[in-house]
Amino acid sequence: MATMRSTTEHWEEFYATHLPPSDFEDNRTLLKEFCKRHNKGNTRIVLITSGGTTVPLEHNTVRFVDNFSGGTRGAASAEYFLEHNYAVIYMHRLKSMEPFTRHFSGQTFLDMLELNERGPNTTITVKPDSVDVLAPVLASYKSAHDSGSILYVNFTTVSDYFWLLRAACECLTDCGPRALLYLAAAVSDFYIPSSQIPIHKIQSHTGVPNIQLQLAPKMLAPLVSLWIPHAFVVSFKLETDENILISKARAALSKYKHTLVIGNLLQTRRTRVVFVTPTSSSEVTLTREQILNGMEIEDNIVSNVVSHHTDFIKSQHY
Repeated sequence: MATMRSTTEHWEEFYATHLPPSDFEDNRTLLKEFCKRHNKGNTRIVLITSGGTTVPLEHNTVRFVDNFSGGTRGAASAEYFLEHNYAVIYMHRLKSMEPFTRHFSGQTFLDMLELNERGPNTTITVKPDSVDVLAPVLASYKSAHDSGSILYVNFTTVSDYFWLLRAACECLTDCGPRALLYLAAAVSDFYIPSSQIPIHKIQSHTGVPNIQLQLAPKMLAPLVSLWIPHAFVVSFKLETDENILISKARAALSKYKHTLVIGNLLQTRRTRVVFVTPTSSSEVTLTREQILNGMEIEDNIVSNVVSHHTDFIKSQHY
């Protein structure tokens, strides 16, 4: 049976007691180079966090606590930010959805291909009726990758996520208000301290384990006040009760002092969100016609975020 502590561990203590991921220094180098290169050109840079984080139950992890997030919103949003000429750091859960490839599951993609067996000169071609679907996605992919406009960084555990988040923020600091944080990842609210996790797989013959969960530190606080104080920071709030959605979003803005909360209900998150600022709230929705035409709500979300970001930049004296 799991129990939960009522106190929140301070963020500094979390970093002091949890090691960074094994590839942390390599990723930090990539982040520094990416931010330095795009900052020279005065390009706007967006850090998109996407997908869910795991909470391991063992150091040699076999079992873990997870959530349902597959990274759909973050992956789609990355493509639309690229269309608005942002450089994109796509910080995502390993094996979650990614920009461009999200359009094709393994089977769907294979169904688009044709095998032409001609002895030693076997070729693979795209079926004629699939070209119109694949070509624009491939063109956007090649444009983003050939120009170096997107950097992929992945995480798995909540500890990985926190280490990479701080590193990315520190690398973005010099961008000032041109930096945009689009925090769409579903980050675990609870975790198990590293010192309380067994090294090896928990054995069932020992009985039911008594697992103590602690509240994860809220990294928005140091992020806004210390790590990247001049950036435009967007967080997401997912609820199942519409009656508390806006009040919870306003409470987050008041507590963490960031710029915008995008609230959404679990049941309608694909067709309706609410933009909540300290002084206003407005809905972003998809019409029935837009849905039938295959439009994604992330297109509208990103357009609105870009507009807010533009106003934010104009208001800053940095």
